Amino acid sequence: MRLLHFADAHIDMANYGRHDPETGLPFRVLDFLKSLDIIVDTAIDEKVDMVIFAGDAYKDRSPAPTYQREWGRRIIRLSQAKIPTLLLVGNHDLSPAAGRAHAIHEFDTLQVPYVRVLSKLQLLKRDELWGVPVQVISLPWLSKSAFVADYELGGDELDDVFSIMEGRVGARIDELMNQADPSLPLILAAHVSVQGAEYGSERMVMLGSDMVISKSLVMDARLDYVALGHIHKAQNLNENGYPPIIYPGSIERVDFGEAADDRFFVVADVSRGRTSFQWRKLSGARPFIDRRLVLDSGENVLETLKSALPKLSELEGAIVKLTVEYPRELDSLIDESALRKYAEKTFEFHLVKRPQTSTRIRLPADQTVSSLSPLDLLDQYWKTLHIDPVETKKVQKLAMEIISGEDPVLDSP
Repeated sequence: MRLLHFADAHIDMANYGRHDPETGLPFRVLDFLKSLDIIVDTAIDEKVDMVIFAGDAYKDRSPAPTYQREWGRRIIRLSQAKIPTLLLVGNHDLSPAAGRAHAIHEFDTLQVPYVRVLSKLQLLKRDELWGVPVQVISLPWLSKSAFVADYELGGDELDDVFSIMEGRVGARIDELMNQADPSLPLILAAHVSVQGAEYGSERMVMLGSDMVISKSLVMDARLDYVALGHIHKAQNLNENGYPPIIYPGSIERVDFGEAADDRFFVVADVSRGRTSFQWRKLSGARPFIDRRLVLDSGENVLETLKSALPKLSELEGAIVKLTVEYPRELDSLIDESALRKYAEKTFEFHLVKRPQTSTRIRLPADQTVSSLSPLDLLDQYWKTLHIDPVETKKVQKLAMEIISGEDPVLDSP
């Protein structure tokens, strides 16, 4: 069977840019929806047998109705094409309050044809998957608080709750694998951190702490494909082994922590004991460009700043950050308006200025620190800060009065 696997859509991640006047949506949300459209189009055009979404439809557990509408429009297209679609509940989809609906609950409530929400650890067999010749073990995000309540943990157990969770989850998955039909391919779909995975910038948007499961739990030959979500960096955790253990990554770059990472989804041909897969690059993802520069000269400052950026054709439509470190005395030579004019075709341009103040005191060759009085040392220190001489004189006078034991006389502002 042919499977399309993607994860971490986060379609309401609108942390940069403006709103589109035509749709009223943030331009960044449109970026995420564009990637989602490519994924849905691929599933329909290539007539895949199943789509697995491995969790985190949104960045927020209580998404705005507008974003729910846009997500729903894409999932309904898969339903109308009669493509079996499994939606795994991720940590950004799950409400922290007991008894409250999760963010993608409506697909179960409305019993949308060919769409099933996976909200518990279970084994789904062929007859529960619209006759597709495959079996799926689902491991949605497990809430620590819900686990503690369900198993009535307390005392010392609370200090080791993640180890207890991993042990019980591992035992249950092993039990479900033993129940599976050995003649049919078996997929594990999980929204979880696996030991050894390389994190992306999702650490910045994570909600709560993680249970990390052992890689040995998913490196099991009874499995034919492991469809993971939660970590934004695309990777195969079992490069030279079987089964493929795949994080496809997020469908759009979230922030500058993902600037160097391409975006992907995966199409896999899954058979019992033999699975192959293809990384499908989302080439239309908006570029993030993160550059740094140490400015140590006051000559041709603007040209030096421009040279730290890529050529204009690469800047167009990109989200760009230029971090500049420089001696404080060069601050007035940085023409920010001219630089912003140069970068006007970017989607958004951030100039991060980091003026540096040297606090190293250089003494004449015939002097040492021990040979100077406290007032002399303070005088040297004020000079390194490049403070206005009038202000230096005031604070030096105040220091002298304090050191001499006199009651200090504070000048009026």
